[in-house]
Formats: sequence, structure tokens, C-alpha cells
Amino acid sequence: MEIREVLVLEEAVSDLNNGRLFYEEKQPGLGDHFRNTLLSDLESLVIYGGIHVKAMGFHRMLSKRFPYAIYYEVKDHGAYVVAVLPMRRDPHWIGGELGERS
Repeated sequence: MEIREVLVLEEAVSDLNNGRLFYEEKQPGLGDHFRNTLLSDLESLVIYGGIHVKAMGFHRMLSKRFPYAIYYEVKDHGAYVVAVLPMRRDPHWIGGELGERS
């Protein structure tokens, strides 16, 4: 299926902001690097959207540089990003977050 656009839902934008703040506290400038890396990963969904394994009802793409997963759905030539979550969290927590966003 051809993906024409990537739409990031409000909750996923919040996830990105939380991740940026987390990494910025660790080292100045790292938060911006995190954001830019994840935005690049999101843009790649135009090419690779729909090929990723499904986990907990969503396609899951792993970030190239940070321990984060991007969860998305493919509908009507669009990739809808519902969550950008840290993989170091408890799997039950991740499942709960995704369950609230279904």
C-alpha cells in the first residue's frame, strides 16, 4: 500500500515532547537530537509504512538511535501515529497506554 501522508496524533506528539524533555535533562542538546531523530523516523513511514510487525494491535517501528517504538495504523493511504513510547518501560505499561489509544 502506498502511504501518502504521516499523521501524528496529539497523544504521540505529547510522547515526543516527554522524550525530548527526558533526554534534555540528561545532557543539553540531546533532547533536540532525540526529537530530530524521531521526526526522521516518522518521515520514513512514507516509504516503509505498513511493513513493520504488528504488536498489540498496531504496526511497530523501532527508532534507529533511541530505545523508542513508534506505534501506528495504516488507513486510506495514511500512516496514523498513535504512540511514541520508550521500550525500557514495563510491557504492561506499554500495553495500557496503547489500550487507551485504540
